[in-house]
Amino acid sequence: MNLTRDEARERAELINVDSYDVSLDLTRGAKVFGTTTTVKFTGVPGSSTFIDAVTHTVHSVTLNGRPLDPKSVADGVRIQLPDLADSNELTVVADAPYMNTGEGLHRFVDPVDNEVYLYTQFEVPDSRRMFAVFEQPDLKGTFAFTVTAPSHWDIISNSPTPARVEAAPADDGSAHSVWTFAPTPRLSSYVTALIAGPYQSVRSEVASSDGRVIPLGVFARKSLMQYLDADNIFDLTRQGFEFFEAQFGFAYPFEKYDQLFVPEFNAGAMENAGAVTILEGYVFRSKVTGAQIERRAITVLHELAHMWFGDLVTMRWWNDLWLNESFAEYMSHLAAVENTSFTSAWTTFASVEKSWAYRQDQLPNTHPIFAEINDLQDVEVNFDGITYAKGASVLRQLVAWVGPEQFMAGVREYFAKHAWQNTELSDLMVELEKASGRDLDQWGRLWLETAGVNTLKPELEVDAAGNLTAFSIVQSAVAEWPTLRPHRLAVGFYNLNSAGKLERVHREELDVDGERTEVPALAGLAQPDLILVNDDDLAYAKVRLDAKSLATATAHLKDFSESLPRTLVWNSAWDAARDGETPARRYLELILANVAAESDSAVIMIQLRQLATTLNFYVAGEHRQATTVAAADTLWDLASAASGGSDAQLQFVKSFALLTGSSGQLDTVAGLLDGSVELDGLTVDQDLRWELLASLVAGGRLGQEQIDAELERDNTASGQNAAALAQAAIPTPEAKAAAWKSIVVTGELSNALQGSAVTGFMRVQDRTLLEPYMEKYFEAVPGIVANRTHALAQQIVVGLYPALLTTQATVDRTDTFLAGLPADSAALRRMMLENRDGVARALRARAADVLPGDV
Repeated sequence: MNLTRDEARERAELINVDSYDVSLDLTRGAKVFGTTTTVKFTGVPGSSTFIDAVTHTVHSVTLNGRPLDPKSVADGVRIQLPDLADSNELTVVADAPYMNTGEGLHRFVDPVDNEVYLYTQFEVPDSRRMFAVFEQPDLKGTFAFTVTAPSHWDIISNSPTPARVEAAPADDGSAHSVWTFAPTPRLSSYVTALIAGPYQSVRSEVASSDGRVIPLGVFARKSLMQYLDADNIFDLTRQGFEFFEAQFGFAYPFEKYDQLFVPEFNAGAMENAGAVTILEGYVFRSKVTGAQIERRAITVLHELAHMWFGDLVTMRWWNDLWLNESFAEYMSHLAAVENTSFTSAWTTFASVEKSWAYRQDQLPNTHPIFAEINDLQDVEVNFDGITYAKGASVLRQLVAWVGPEQFMAGVREYFAKHAWQNTELSDLMVELEKASGRDLDQWGRLWLETAGVNTLKPELEVDAAGNLTAFSIVQSAVAEWPTLRPHRLAVGFYNLNSAGKLERVHREELDVDGERTEVPALAGLAQPDLILVNDDDLAYAKVRLDAKSLATATAHLKDFSESLPRTLVWNSAWDAARDGETPARRYLELILANVAAESDSAVIMIQLRQLATTLNFYVAGEHRQATTVAAADTLWDLASAASGGSDAQLQFVKSFALLTGSSGQLDTVAGLLDGSVELDGLTVDQDLRWELLASLVAGGRLGQEQIDAELERDNTASGQNAAALAQAAIPTPEAKAAAWKSIVVTGELSNALQGSAVTGFMRVQDRTLLEPYMEKYFEAVPGIVANRTHALAQQIVVGLYPALLTTQATVDRTDTFLAGLPADSAALRRMMLENRDGVARALRARAADVLPGDV
């Protein structure tokens, strides 16, 4: 199933693709579909190559009119193509399997009405699961799809949907039709798409900058249409069109733009050209937080940005995946701030994306942004916090380094020069150098070809009058990644005003480079109450506060008048707790004392997540239970005091239910579920009911009977996933054994149900329930990786790792496992190293969690 870069490079030297004509028959039952591919391509006469095709059965292979024996040339993954001509035509007739893993052509049956819904997910190497294809991004071609399917279905692809033509009815009398799509522009196969089933839609349009009227569509399953907020999606899309067309100097490149909310999706969304698929969890059937609404908006804008950067101009090979994703991530936040109502998106970026990046960049297997991708296995584990979050953070630093106007000027020239082609990083950097006049070679080497995060801290001297006599910024790096980098950043001075708010009184923007950077412009100014290095969050670096600033921040964190500087202080405190520089319980005190005053929904969300992580892993073991109970009590107090119906109230209730452990707390959760306990403005809707029920199940109050009753009340896809989580969370040895069997042994769950079951399995108050599974885990993992698709294997390898058994024994057992791994296990080794680091870091943080008075 693998493809190496050398193989891809060699194949690209031999052939050039003209077109694909793909016919699909979706009427053959629940297991397989018919797929016939005719591909026209040029080649080096007399040479041999192969085409990728993951098949159930290959019926025939015809190359240039010459039949090839499928038994000789096809192995279920590749088809060998000997003796090529200058101009070639290949036809492959096969059956291919439907998937339930969120890869290839995924098949889902809606429990509400038993209707079948299909969609494709091809990134990285899975278009080969639907048709025979030269599966690499630099072999672009046109794609013409012809689809036979039930007549009541809607069929959506990259080209506009044609009128259906009725076909002969099936043997059972059911009506079938054929849809014949026009060819696409030249695309990489991974951004082609097919979405099929009785999807319902809402239609609109947008005026493009070149005068065209672009049809817009928003789609969802029939049973979800009552919850679809299509107007919001259309508004964001129009705002994105307006912003990106102006910034890129290039009109939207495709004929239409559809956005389809699809079931059991593994990622947030996928940038299929003109037919974006989106996680249907973004169709909100219950009340959600502002953070979730903003995340959906960022996702919509991210995928739209990809229509230019990714689809119109595409990376030559997967080592530039980081640039593809980082550019879309940066532009989505920029568009949100400058052209939508989500004007605090950079606060969210600092809180969510950068937190992810800093965490990933401190793992033992961190890697440079520009990573060497030797094969497809390397790509699959590179959809990480470096590729997305650090890359976008460094791209924002690059914009600050060259200047925003110069950056966009370079981008516009890049699109004009390389439309419909494949490129490498150097192609973009050349245009940015021309536009800015900056030499970016050294910058690129330091930022893109080395790993690790720097730490910046201020050093200052103050005279008797309280004025600064000297100010410098000291930069450091860890021994494993000792690179010191250039940073364009701002230093902010903050004072408490008469209203008790921390407001900025001075800002100094400068270049920082080397171990120490003197800032003479700040000498002579009065020392403020708080100094914030990397104010406005332009740089990618961890930040530490001087003593006076730390004291001010601890006492007045909630008093910042703006959300972004407050978030940067939150991040600094989290770094210190994770690094074992601050006792974990001190960090918890900071959260619980200040989170109620936080105005940004995404920041509340992140702080509550980090609260749970700190309680589960970083608090010293002998204090964990009591500290968790006390934290949950405080969360209930915060929920009770919050404004009725507010975002904060909902988040506090959800966090309380997740952490509940004492008898009294479980009584409160039970009261919320049965209505005997009420909070002003809180609606206990269906999704919240499931969260409360899971809390009671994990706490031993409810069991299978109550889960079944709730599922009968809510027999939907969401309900089935919630029930799978709750069932796996039943705190008995028998329930854990049953969950383990369904996840690990039987292995028949879909990607969504397996993910829910994994989460439920690990939700325990009595961690001894997990002890019998440590050795079983290490015994099972090699077979899981060998026999499951990457998406399902990763869920298990990461999700079932015994991190909650936070002991040196877990680290030692992991080391033994790693020592026995074969050399060709790069993906598994990387996942396991990250697992190990989480426990090792937790042990260090626990050792540092010492407070005065501890015995």
